[in-house]
Amino acid sequence: MRRHFATREDGLRLAYGEVGPADGETVVLCHGLAAGGAQFSADADHFAGLGYRVLVPDLRGHGASSPARSYDPAGYAIPVMADDLIAMLDAAEARRVHWVGNSLGGILAFDLVGRSPERFASLATFGTAHALGLPEAAARAIPLLYGTLGKGLASWSTAMMTTRNKTARRLVEAMLRQFDPKVGEAIARNVRRYDLTANALAYAGPMLLLRGGRDVQVNLALAKTLPRLAGRPNFTLVELPEGGHCANLDATEAWRAALLAFWRR
Repeated sequence: MRRHFATREDGLRLAYGEVGPADGETVVLCHGLAAGGAQFSADADHFAGLGYRVLVPDLRGHGASSPARSYDPAGYAIPVMADDLIAMLDAAEARRVHWVGNSLGGILAFDLVGRSPERFASLATFGTAHALGLPEAAARAIPLLYGTLGKGLASWSTAMMTTRNKTARRLVEAMLRQFDPKVGEAIARNVRRYDLTANALAYAGPMLLLRGGRDVQVNLALAKTLPRLAGRPNFTLVELPEGGHCANLDATEAWRAALLAFWRR
C-alpha cells in the first residue's frame, strides 16, 4: 500500500494509504474511534484486486496522522475531522467516492453528505448511529479504562469485546495500544451527543446500512432512526448476523459481498 499525506492549513498531516489502479472507481474505507486504517488493510487489498482504487485514511490523532495541537475538544469537532477528509480527497484528486465508514468514520460521512454530497458516489456505514445522546460521563470512559487497567490490559480486554475473530483481536489490540486515550476523550466529548439524521434523510444518493447482529449498543440507537429511512428508494439495509461493531473483521465475506453488490447496482 502506498502511503501519502494531506496537509491542513495549520500544518496537521493526515496520513492515508492508497492501493489499486489509479483509474479505478475510488473507494474510501474510514475507521472508527481508537482504531486506524490498519483495520482495513486486508479489505483494501481485496477490493483493489477487483479493480477499485482504495483510499484508507488514519483520522487525526490515529495511526500515522498528527494529533491536534492540544487536547481541546474543539480540535476534534465533527466538522473539523470531516474537513480533514475533504483535504485527503483533494490531495488524492478523488472527485467522487464510494464511502464506507465504520463508527466514527460513518459519523464524519454523515456530516460531509450534508455539506458536500457531490463528493459521494454512494455511502455505506456500519457500526454507526445517525444520532446519539450519551451522558457526559461517557466521554471519560476511555481514559478511565486505560488509567484503571493500564494500556496493555485495557487494549486486550477491549479487543476481546470488539470481535470474536482471534486473529482480528490481535490487530485491534495493536491499534488500541498505540492510541492516546486523551485524544479519545476529546473526540468522545464531541460524538457522545449529535444528531445527523437530517443529513442522512436529505442525501439522495445510494445509501447502505450494514447492521451487525452483535453490535448491540449501536443497534439500540439505530432503532430510533431506521423507521424514518426504511422504504426510501435510495436506502438499503443488509443484516450481518455474525457482525460486531467492526463487522469487516468478524463477518468479512458477507460484509465484502454486500458492498460489492451495492456498488455494482
